Amino acid sequence: MKLAVLGAGAWGTALAIRFADRQSVTLWSREAEQVATMRNEACNPRYLPDAPFPAQLQVTTSMAEAISDAGLILIVTPMSGLRSTLKALAELGNTAPVLWACKGLEAGTMLLPHQVAEQEMPDHIPRGMLSGPSFAQEVAKGLPAAVTIAASDAVFAQQVVNDLNTNVLRLYASDDLVGVEIGAAVKNVMAIAAGVADGLNLGLNARAALLTRGLAEMARFCVALGGKPETMMGLAGIGDLMLTATGDLSRNRRVGLLLAQGLDLDGVLKNLGHVAEGVPTAREVLRQANELGIDMPITQSVCQVLFEQAQVSDIIADLMGRSPKMEAVV
Repeated sequence: MKLAVLGAGAWGTALAIRFADRQSVTLWSREAEQVATMRNEACNPRYLPDAPFPAQLQVTTSMAEAISDAGLILIVTPMSGLRSTLKALAELGNTAPVLWACKGLEAGTMLLPHQVAEQEMPDHIPRGMLSGPSFAQEVAKGLPAAVTIAASDAVFAQQVVNDLNTNVLRLYASDDLVGVEIGAAVKNVMAIAAGVADGLNLGLNARAALLTRGLAEMARFCVALGGKPETMMGLAGIGDLMLTATGDLSRNRRVGLLLAQGLDLDGVLKNLGHVAEGVPTAREVLRQANELGIDMPITQSVCQVLFEQAQVSDIIADLMGRSPKMEAVV
């Protein structure tokens, strides 16, 4: 099977490298200079300079060439690029199944990825999501990882697992597309919070409490939007949360660490130099939670620090000063 990977950032490149172990893969980027460099150096020096391309991996600036005869298309852009990429595929008359690895809610609409796809894709084309605890650098190196392929059509999800599973990237199928998308989105917000806590040296006890209550927020949000609470106990929930909130390669955790140093949002983003999906996602999650009446105090605190110039010390005091209550997971 030929696989087209649309998006040559770190994650798109890592997946293209890994899946080329078993498939013919074409990696697409809109940037001609980047493609020329990748062809010349047989790697992606901008994002993964130490990960050489296998012989089965081709690169192109032509989306039409990338998707020609493809049995599956994988969109690996920031969430902000999902809609435009789906529009481009529709204009090219694509009929191949589509997966996305975009994590978040669309800015301004609060839509999850599958809801964007419903607006931009013909109903008959199979679609789903790839998500789970996985840093691009480690996947590109061939270190072991496991992720979830989620689709409303369980048969399609299992077929993708059968086609793409490798010896070092283990895939699991799920029919809870909503739950997997929510886990992928909200764990980034919790990772920002964890970065703040660690940056303030609040200790391991505080981190454990924060992530446990953060997982409860994820579960409440998941159930309210129609997902399954048990999905939060899997790779796309607690698995991705643990990795993103504690791993030193996490961009969203890095956002929190920089906030703890006293940088404002502009300073954080300038220092980071890469997209951190938790920043725009936090605002959309809180908007949705407020509309649905869902209690998400950690998400609210993250938004206050990011967008309202709230002092981190005041936010910690507010969280710890909340009225005692019975512990509830959902």
